Amino acid sequence: MKTYILVFLFVCAITGTTAQNIISGTITSATDSQPIVANIYFPQLEKGTISSVDGNFRITNIPDGTFTIVYSALGFASFSERINFSENASVEKNIILSESAVEMEEVIVSTPFHKLQRDNVMKVERISTDDLSKQGTVTLAEGITNIAGVSSISTGVGIGKPVIRGLSANRVLTYTQGVRLENQQFGDEHGLGVNEAGIESVEVIKGPASLLYGSDALGGVLYLNPENFAPENSVEGDVNSSYYSNTLGFSNNVGARASSENWKFLTRAAYVTHSDYETGEGENVTNSRFNEFDLKAGTRFQTEKLKSTLRYNYNRSNIGIPEEIGEQSNNKQPLFPFQEIDNHVISWENNFYFTNSSLDIKTGYTINTRKEFELEEEEERPAIALLNDEGIPPALEMRLKTLSYDVKYNLPQIGNFETIVGIQGIYQTNENSGEEILIPDATTTDFGILATTHYHLETLDIQAGIRYDIRSIESDEARDPMDSEFIPALDRNFNSFNAAFGVKKDLTKALVARVNLASGFRAPNLAELTSNGVHEGTNRYEIGNPDLENEQNFQADVSLEFRNEHFELFANGFYNSISNYIFITPNGEIIDDNNVFDYVQDDARLYGGELGLHIHPHPLDWLHIESSFENVRGTLKADDSNLPLIPANTLRNTLRVEFNQYKRLKDIYSFIGLESTFQQNDNSPFETPTDGYSLLSAGVGGTFDFEKTALTLRVSGNNLTDKTYVSHLSRLKQDGIPNIGRNIVLNARVAF
Repeated sequence: MKTYILVFLFVCAITGTTAQNIISGTITSATDSQPIVANIYFPQLEKGTISSVDGNFRITNIPDGTFTIVYSALGFASFSERINFSENASVEKNIILSESAVEMEEVIVSTPFHKLQRDNVMKVERISTDDLSKQGTVTLAEGITNIAGVSSISTGVGIGKPVIRGLSANRVLTYTQGVRLENQQFGDEHGLGVNEAGIESVEVIKGPASLLYGSDALGGVLYLNPENFAPENSVEGDVNSSYYSNTLGFSNNVGARASSENWKFLTRAAYVTHSDYETGEGENVTNSRFNEFDLKAGTRFQTEKLKSTLRYNYNRSNIGIPEEIGEQSNNKQPLFPFQEIDNHVISWENNFYFTNSSLDIKTGYTINTRKEFELEEEEERPAIALLNDEGIPPALEMRLKTLSYDVKYNLPQIGNFETIVGIQGIYQTNENSGEEILIPDATTTDFGILATTHYHLETLDIQAGIRYDIRSIESDEARDPMDSEFIPALDRNFNSFNAAFGVKKDLTKALVARVNLASGFRAPNLAELTSNGVHEGTNRYEIGNPDLENEQNFQADVSLEFRNEHFELFANGFYNSISNYIFITPNGEIIDDNNVFDYVQDDARLYGGELGLHIHPHPLDWLHIESSFENVRGTLKADDSNLPLIPANTLRNTLRVEFNQYKRLKDIYSFIGLESTFQQNDNSPFETPTDGYSLLSAGVGGTFDFEKTALTLRVSGNNLTDKTYVSHLSRLKQDGIPNIGRNIVLNARVAF
């Protein structure tokens, strides 16, 4: 607490600066010189404005230094430049934007230098939650599977965990509000713990990101960008509601944002409820129902020398654990067994701006409480009602507390070099309260130090970096030493040195090539090191291995992108070599009617890539034809046997029609899509092959503009042919339970 008080006093002490750098100007179209309503934004400062209807804009209180500014508007090519501000400068800019059929480019936040995607050395995929809403996805985990190379391990529709190029769980790190989301992600049987309401966009780094994020980013990063604050001196609000026909579900959220010159506030609350989902065969999957409440709030104080942002997110999920197609019901309260999961995320980010340099300090505190409730005998009453009546204690209760910090110093730019140095770390405790023990009480400590630099020329960008990490894990013994399920105490230390190097080259005005080489690591998690008992969510008796070593990988990525006024084409390829890959394998024994699985290690490799095409023939800029194909293969090097949970090859084709405005109606769109998933015969020894299937989807929507109020209406449908299918990554596959059938989604949003 003393530390926070000192930081607060320091913040207050430096806010009396008198620098008043200003930028102003106009935004016009290159085609007809007409003014444009455009976004003008400083990514590093997170400060910007929207030009007026006559194209004029003005931004004040800009600190001394050199910053990138981005000008963007729907239907126009984004433009960025670096501008130096000093000594109360008043900069005048008259910007001319060229029309483009390509979607408006956004700034990538998950990489350190906050570049537009085309300027980034590392290829990062980005999708807005507004686009997810158009597609009619039920959850955030389901929505991101529309990104090529991203899949999801699912348990019904309420539980999903991201898979990036065949790697998942602790190999994929999730960031929210700029801090690590630690929610016992080693388990397949619970979801992200974040609702999409209050999330602006999702960025996905496909490949080792240990240089930027340390352990657990060996397979990639899922970066959730929080909702932006309102523009200066404005007040905004909105109400959103969706209905899902398959689950008779509802999703409702309401938000409000207010902003003055220095202070900004926002808040958003959401409630989601779903009944059991219905398969293509017309049967409800018993206890696949779930409910979720989510609250987000934030405040920011900003001057020309300081930006201080405090955010909070609380999420409670009650999720049924489906096991069979049994009782047919539309009840929305989970039955036994079910989970109750609470997530608290507090983040505090302070950015200090000096002349030509800056200091970024992020601290985060997360509390994840996971409870599982079970009953031996059958109960007809919903589980929540029974708990309220009889106060049944949880069979499993784990509380994970994580304090994280991330300090980065942006050095003064030297020539064309931008350089960042920093330290990161976490202090984490896990405590058990229930009768069952999945992992023991433990303390984990991380510390990492890094340096990365970016070299920019007109047609060439180079980025490189190095990092060193230390992780310490100490756990208590669990259960009686005479018990066969006794877990001894553990004291292990892990360390790793990692590096990354990447080049982006503009081969021509239309053709861009990227090559990235990176290493990553992951220290074994507690489940892998200490398990000794039945993992109820997987119906396995798991035995950990306290002698496991770091997973260490090296990945090579190559990508080519071509774009002109008529079409875009991309091709990505990767090869990922992993030393000491950790996996579970049956040892042939049976304990308590459960097969016994051991955690073992062997070298592995994953390889594959993605291809994509986007046709937008000029002058028919309203027409979009998109196609993408993704492939990944994973094998053990020793015997070339297949790794488990590798996604099947997938081909997606979409036809979209978009119009910017027609009288009072704007952002008009419609689409029809076909997703074809191929047979997965490259299964591991304890998996079964999965048949291929094709799913048809469609949607239409638009926004009615009533001056100060906007009404958005959308209708979308997934699996329109009511296909009966089973995903290879479904955890219900072993029970022969199909995935969700036809689902029609109605969405309405009022913004004011």
